[in-house]
Amino acid sequence: MPNVKSAIKRNRTNEVKRLRNRMHRNKMRTLIKKLRGAPDRESALKLWPETVSTIDKNVKFGVIHRRTAARYKSRLSHLVAGIGESPAS
Repeated sequence: MPNVKSAIKRNRTNEVKRLRNRMHRNKMRTLIKKLRGAPDRESALKLWPETVSTIDKNVKFGVIHRRTAARYKSRLSHLVAGIGESPAS
């Protein structure tokens, strides 16, 4: 346990930030799972803007790194583009 007043405050603020980051990360992951599980292209295209917006906001808040966000968006865009296409033979 910290004995210095500034260390006590730092622990308090770190806990608040941790919980806030966790909330944003959980929301993002839920939206990504919904998008990946979309049954058809139309529902995926409806979820796409909200998901990308949430990912970008998480970068702005510092929850995830910008390159991690780029990777998520790239993989999801390929997934949405491929929904409804006939399988390659």
